[in-house]
Amino acid sequence: MNFDRKIDLALEARELAQGGGAARLSGVRAEEDTLFGLPLTQVEILDQQGAQALGRPVGRYLTLDLPQLPRQREEVLGAARAVAAMLERLPSLPKTGPVLVAGLGNRRVTPDAIGPKATDALLVTRHLVRSLPAQFSALRPVSALAAGVTGTTGMESGELIHAVVEQLEPCCLIAVDALAARRQERVCRTVQVSDTGIVPGSGVGNARMALDEDSLGIPVIAVGIPTVVDAATLCLDLLEEAGERDFDPGILRQEGAEWFVTPRNVDSEVDILARMLGLGISTALHEALSVEEVEAWTS
Repeated sequence: MNFDRKIDLALEARELAQGGGAARLSGVRAEEDTLFGLPLTQVEILDQQGAQALGRPVGRYLTLDLPQLPRQREEVLGAARAVAAMLERLPSLPKTGPVLVAGLGNRRVTPDAIGPKATDALLVTRHLVRSLPAQFSALRPVSALAAGVTGTTGMESGELIHAVVEQLEPCCLIAVDALAARRQERVCRTVQVSDTGIVPGSGVGNARMALDEDSLGIPVIAVGIPTVVDAATLCLDLLEEAGERDFDPGILRQEGAEWFVTPRNVDSEVDILARMLGLGISTALHEALSVEEVEAWTS
């Protein structure tokens, strides 16, 4: 059955490629672990055979599961520590040097606002380190950019980020974006971190300019949380699980009539998760600070 499921999570792409079985995929390695008590899965695509099987570039994809939305302060801080630890596991994140964090997405569309809102929660320090280097020598220069979308800026987010990277010359870019999941239980309950860069909008069929090391000349780390499920993908999975095979999948996806499902309380959930990401990314970038100290700086 030829049907393009719109998903961003490498973990779900691996599940789909395995067809629900436990067979090992050639060129793909997966390991399970925990971070601060939260389940972690690392999917590593080793070669082009693995890349073709999963439809993703060669690289590491770390997926953190949140059993429930972290509402209480200690839950948010614990999840932020886990996000920081995920980033620290990636060799492509330099230990020192300036970093640019780009929040991708449309701030006016709630499920797409997690990137811009995450930049609001960052501890940005480039101006402090430049102005008062002696006082802030323990911090690395961190800049934030909410790139917006073409409809509100007239520019591709990739164009804007390319220009800023050329001007600031960071040693790494961290791109934060909303993703699309296959399973509704993973919406707003999963964090994916990868070292392969990102193509904004690819999960919802609106792929834009790629942001990766080939295009920017610096390592690009992607951080994302799924906030939507493609309705056609959801319907197809439910039909297949119910044993329904005799139907045309084309009826599920008609041009100009694409639908996405998001939680009823997505506005409050995005606010919480964006704050969590901002704290986690800041803690990973400023190794001299604990997550509690980052929280105090950004409150």
